[in-house]
Amino acid sequence: MTSQAIAEQLASTPFMQALRRQKSDYTPVWLMRQAGRFMPEYRQVRAKTGFLELCHNPQLCAEVTVMAVDLLKVDAAIIFSDILLPLQSLGCGLEFVKGDGPVIHNPVRSVADVEKLPKINCSESLSYVLEAVKTARRELPENIPLIGFAGAPFTLASYLIEGGSSRNFEKTKRFMYTERRAWDMLMQHLSQIITDHLNNQIEAGAQAVQIFDSWVGSLGQSDYTEFVLPHVARTISGIRKDAPVIHFGTGTSSLLELMRQAGGDVIGVDWRIELASAWQKIGYDRAVQGNLDPVVLFADKNEIKRRAENILNQTGGRPGHVFNLGHGVLPETPYENVKYLVEIVHELGSK
Repeated sequence: MTSQAIAEQLASTPFMQALRRQKSDYTPVWLMRQAGRFMPEYRQVRAKTGFLELCHNPQLCAEVTVMAVDLLKVDAAIIFSDILLPLQSLGCGLEFVKGDGPVIHNPVRSVADVEKLPKINCSESLSYVLEAVKTARRELPENIPLIGFAGAPFTLASYLIEGGSSRNFEKTKRFMYTERRAWDMLMQHLSQIITDHLNNQIEAGAQAVQIFDSWVGSLGQSDYTEFVLPHVARTISGIRKDAPVIHFGTGTSSLLELMRQAGGDVIGVDWRIELASAWQKIGYDRAVQGNLDPVVLFADKNEIKRRAENILNQTGGRPGHVFNLGHGVLPETPYENVKYLVEIVHELGSK
């Protein structure tokens, strides 16, 4: 099959149709963190390989990406990677500490720290991610789209400033409020890196991209409007138009209209709001993705089915819904329940 024929076949898959609000035969489903510790096969890989080592190994990343599709029968693959990898090239001293998650040993805390951040060439510094995308695209079935991704400017800035995860984001907000010039410089710098990295992944073979704004739900509407929206809008406006953009955040029920304003063909919705209410807020001229609570997958199959059916019923039959969790699959999730969710969405979501 020619590359043009493959591209046309991928464009007509239920996942890509949903992203573009076109009618499809059934509701497509994929899962954030669909390759993870809940999966025995993934645990076998990780038993021999550290997380960052795995992320830097294109062949292994592609293998894990394809493995998740083969085992779960989802409708899209997402490249195995991490949103924080671009920060390594900024000299931040990124480390993943067992039990603590990511740690930034050289956080950004001043104007001088921002000014010292180097310009980076994403195609060179993140070449291993692009090679993983190319390899996964070759090894995936010709009817399975591949998603590339990156962290959003606010979330990456928060990691850089906090030095890791945070509950209240005191350091980030203080920096945002008191160092406005430095904040805008940092966000502009990160915005360009994110745009370049996503465009490079599209060039390497991704059919769609997702922006993860995992921490932006810590902000109120006025702060999002003033300090974040312009930078996200700049990021998304710079992304190639031939690949749909999924714009996702957690804790963002009060920010959905503003996220829509910032951009994205699809707005990802977490579980803290009913899907019908979220879609009404966002507007029906955008597709939506979501939004089962990941903890529902610890329940029995009857409850999983009931909750999945409830979400599917909230779409009002309109095209443009991609079924997903409201965030990633949790590590202790029963493997069989994850597989069952995909099966039941395909069964209930047939049109």
